[in-house]
Amino acid sequence: MWAVTVDGVGTPAVLRWSQVDDPVPAPGEVLLDVTASAVNRADLLQAAGHYPPPPGASPILGMECSGTIRELGPDVTGRQVGDEVCALLAGGGYAQQVSVPAVQLLPVPPGVDLLHAAALPEAACTVWSNLVLTVGLRSGQTILIHGGASGIGTMAIQVARALGATVAVTASRQSALNACHDLGAQIMINYAEDDFVEALAAATGGRGTDVILDVVGAKYLARNISALADGGRLVIIGMQGGTKAELDINSLMRRRLGIISTALRSRPVSGPGSKAEVITAVTEHLWPLIAAGSVRPVVDAIIDMPQAGAAHRRLGQGGHVGKIVLRAPTADG
Repeated sequence: MWAVTVDGVGTPAVLRWSQVDDPVPAPGEVLLDVTASAVNRADLLQAAGHYPPPPGASPILGMECSGTIRELGPDVTGRQVGDEVCALLAGGGYAQQVSVPAVQLLPVPPGVDLLHAAALPEAACTVWSNLVLTVGLRSGQTILIHGGASGIGTMAIQVARALGATVAVTASRQSALNACHDLGAQIMINYAEDDFVEALAAATGGRGTDVILDVVGAKYLARNISALADGGRLVIIGMQGGTKAELDINSLMRRRLGIISTALRSRPVSGPGSKAEVITAVTEHLWPLIAAGSVRPVVDAIIDMPQAGAAHRRLGQGGHVGKIVLRAPTADG
């Protein structure tokens, strides 16, 4: 088959469309003919040599995809050759075929075509597992979403609004803030012009926010803590602003604050806290919201997979709203 390979590690990396060995499904796995994958910031980190795949995972980039089941591996039940699905991957999505544990498959939601379904698994599972399964965001609460125009951000805005929360977002461009507003955000903060802690305090009468979904990490740690309401929770899902910062534990204790850090890729396939557990919850609770039209995949651009390097540059430069999707050539293309 053909796949994107990293021929030159770096920022930006040198990505090429190359012939590689066909994957073979292991017990409990299915083989998919890939329709599309989507670009995540973790892909850029892996291509730069900073984020190796988990042990046993495909070294090929790509943490999500959509496609059609081509072959069932041993011990797979409840699936049929020809089923159209999308999938959460530990790697391998930037290719014409990929093997994936059957428990990491999701049905394509009603009203979503197979190409746009590739933009769903990573964002949907990340957002639902953090906002619902981890911190229990509920109606009447306020959430601050950093990077509101990102793939994660655009999904988080819609899910939080569907849950009845008040949504604040940060972005550095007015066009991005406008897009966030169109998705349901009510408090828009341009972090290039305003201090988000002060802006959020002004918008909430000095109370702050119940939940923060943060992709920045160390750079924002102290300010995120300042922005939380008493009893609030900070959920860190990225490290774009570094990995090390000082923490005032006294402030946490006095105000009963919680700091949680999570990662989706390194979760076990099955068992408590696993990818399978998240997939089940997303299918049961988030997919009906998509079917009802209250949540939708937001796609910034669709780029042919052999031009994955251009997609990485687009994500790295910023200015996108939502996900960048990679369209795979057909098996004979």
